[in-house]
Amino acid sequence: MMTFLILAGLIVLLLTGMPIFAGLGLTSLIIMLLTEGNVNSAADTVFAKLNNGLLTAIPMFAFMAHVMIRAGVVKDLYDAANAMVGHLRGGLGVATILSCTIFAAISGSSVATALTIGSTAIPQMKRFSYRPSYSYGVIAAGGTLGILIPPSGPLILYAIVTEASIGALFLAGLLPGIMMAAIFAVWAMISAGFGSAVVSQPFAGMRVIWARIRQSIWALLMPPVVLGGIYLGIFTATEAASIGCLYALLISVLVYRNFGLRDLWVTAFETVRTTAMLFMILAAAALFGHAVTIIRLPIEIVEQVTAIGLSPALFVVAVMLLILVLGMFLETISIILITTPIVFPVMLALGIDPIWYGILLMINLELALITPPVGMNLFVIKGIAKAPLSEVIRGALPYAALMLLGLILVFAFPALSTWLPEAAGFGG
Repeated sequence: MMTFLILAGLIVLLLTGMPIFAGLGLTSLIIMLLTEGNVNSAADTVFAKLNNGLLTAIPMFAFMAHVMIRAGVVKDLYDAANAMVGHLRGGLGVATILSCTIFAAISGSSVATALTIGSTAIPQMKRFSYRPSYSYGVIAAGGTLGILIPPSGPLILYAIVTEASIGALFLAGLLPGIMMAAIFAVWAMISAGFGSAVVSQPFAGMRVIWARIRQSIWALLMPPVVLGGIYLGIFTATEAASIGCLYALLISVLVYRNFGLRDLWVTAFETVRTTAMLFMILAAAALFGHAVTIIRLPIEIVEQVTAIGLSPALFVVAVMLLILVLGMFLETISIILITTPIVFPVMLALGIDPIWYGILLMINLELALITPPVGMNLFVIKGIAKAPLSEVIRGALPYAALMLLGLILVFAFPALSTWLPEAAGFGG
């Protein structure tokens, strides 16, 4: 009952339009006042959470993404993907998924991926007579890959809240991310022939393909540089973020030659604004975690789970169903920071792998991005295309079903998410 009341109260506050940091902070302070009679421990709790070197990865990955977006790498990536697969059935849809996959490994943001790739892909697919709902569905689904494929911002937040290894989570998200991209691409090929006829493209030829790859090679090399260094143990995830920043600046200034001092100022400003917002939310999440610990909520949940004989697998299923419902009303950061402080201690007590659970959580949150009524990617695409929301939703629904399939596969075969981190030496 206590869990329900806390979650319900928080959801009501957030649905009124209150910012997430204010909702979490206010709820936490009320709990502390009612149980301890004061909020003297609030400052120490926040300082202990934010006094963490891992947090430097957030502004650096954000800066890296902003630099690459302003450098204009998207057109090169899309042209290369289109040259390689554009001649296939549903080729532009497959090219869009491929572009989203690569750009997700640069931006770490689902909304940024949908917005940036969508602005390029929608006019192209319209030109070749693809159904509007088909185009919107492909971009909505491809954009969600930014939450799963490293360097994912939500994965970093989850790592900080749970104190899990960012490097392990990045590697854990790689195979499921590629799997989801492949599933989306197959459906894009199958569904391309539904309805109106699509104008096919001729095979570009190997000379054009190699030319497009050479043109985009510096952007294509960024994910292997960042993730390869983590996998090989050359540097940590935080060091990878700083190397990614330096790499992005170098290719923007020396290769694309379109990144000046004004661009640097705008990029730095956007990075600081994003980081400040996230740090305020993290501070409130630290208070919330402290508050639920004071009232022994995680311990009570463990006792109840043990009393009814619920297995770890069934507990994960129950949590996933809860998050699926929350995803219809809340955005991803809210869900991570509301549920994780409550669920994580229970997971540890039940022996559930936090890396595996983290990837299941990210796939479930992908669903939240394209699930009405508040799916962020749906509104991004509606804004780009000036299309009716109902048409965007209709295009995205088949991909929501495919995400459920992906969630089931990772649940049934945990090695999909745990094998790569274990192979890289992060432990089992």
